[in-house]
Amino acid sequence: MELYDLRVIVDRIEGRSVCGLKPGDYFELTNSNEIKIPQGKHFCIYAMQAVASLLPAKQRQLPQGDWLEKDNFVACPDPDERLIMRIERTRKVGLNSSDLT
Repeated sequence: MELYDLRVIVDRIEGRSVCGLKPGDYFELTNSNEIKIPQGKHFCIYAMQAVASLLPAKQRQLPQGDWLEKDNFVACPDPDERLIMRIERTRKVGLNSSDLT
């Protein structure tokens, strides 16, 4: 089985930065289920929650016409912040499905 590793990047903030994130801040989802945040950095749990439900689908190769194959932007739910994140596929990883739950 093959899945993509992902990077979720703060693309822009159209309001005021309440959580302290800046454009370019990111977290990574690797090896199917490992969240990595660069040392000395943080990522807002509410922004992470907004994007979390889309990540399993973005880890997989989707049909060409699927809207999620083309759409990579997600908004944080905080209306004052209007933080926009971009999901990028960084690499394809081969995994043994029997090792996963």
